[in-house]
Amino acid sequence: PQCNKVCHDICWTTSGERTKMKTATLQLIRCIAISALSKNSINTGALAFQNRVSFPLSSLQPRASNNKQTLATTHRTYISTTSLSATPDDDLGDEKYRNVATKFLSNFLPQKEATKDDLADIDFSAPKIPKTDIDTLARRLDAELYQSEWFVTGRVNPRLFDDGFKFQDPDVKLTGIEEYARGVNKLFDQATSRAEIISTKVNTTIPNTITVTWRLSGRVNIGPKLSIKPYIVFTDLTVNEESGLICFQEDRFDLPGWDILLSALFPFLIEWGVLVAPPSPPVEVRETPVFKEEEGAIVGKGGIGGFLQGLFEK
Repeated sequence: PQCNKVCHDICWTTSGERTKMKTATLQLIRCIAISALSKNSINTGALAFQNRVSFPLSSLQPRASNNKQTLATTHRTYISTTSLSATPDDDLGDEKYRNVATKFLSNFLPQKEATKDDLADIDFSAPKIPKTDIDTLARRLDAELYQSEWFVTGRVNPRLFDDGFKFQDPDVKLTGIEEYARGVNKLFDQATSRAEIISTKVNTTIPNTITVTWRLSGRVNIGPKLSIKPYIVFTDLTVNEESGLICFQEDRFDLPGWDILLSALFPFLIEWGVLVAPPSPPVEVRETPVFKEEEGAIVGKGGIGGFLQGLFEK
């Protein structure tokens, strides 16, 4: 309730109190961020805010407005945060949320199944590709990711993934390549979201790992489709040494989670240049990578015999 009242006052403060409004806003957002990324309820942040502001809240006088729709939208957005109360790593079937903010925001994802299945043409039970060396796999991934941007579209190539594939990032953990594909397709707005591939290289410090560097931008299907401030993602793909298939994916971000969250909820912070980092610059244009199926040389046993056998199987 405290958060809701303060946010309402902030949104309708008269122009003569701009400095006071900005100070109050920044104090409130700090408290929301602290409580949203901890095990505490958002109300803890609201109480902390009430104790930290250097002026009485009653001095913020709301400005009258005839725009009822705008007021309703603002009111609904902020009041929803007051219900934030959860525990990290709550199970949700095969999906697990690793922080309380993500768990809360997941409640605003579309609940109904889309009438059109964007992934209907993908055969998730397709036979796996024969084993190749990791450098060839990296080239193949670079070309396919550049083309389909499956980190946001979900249009994966299931033939490259182990049946026991697992995914995790700072917010979510899940199992299964189909679950991953449908999850990202549902999360990201397909009309605006981009996963611009910068590079795909064999990691020289982590064994059996390919690291993809890419820029995420667009919107997510949460509430009114929150905007994503562009940032860089580093995706580590672990390759099973025996099968040559991807068995694990972990995403790392170049921004802390609280920065990403605040930038989405309070985009004006980016314009103010306070609290949050600036957006990642546009990706430089690169030559379109191309992978030909015949490049996928088979790694077999027994010299030329194993190679020919692999070709026959292929």
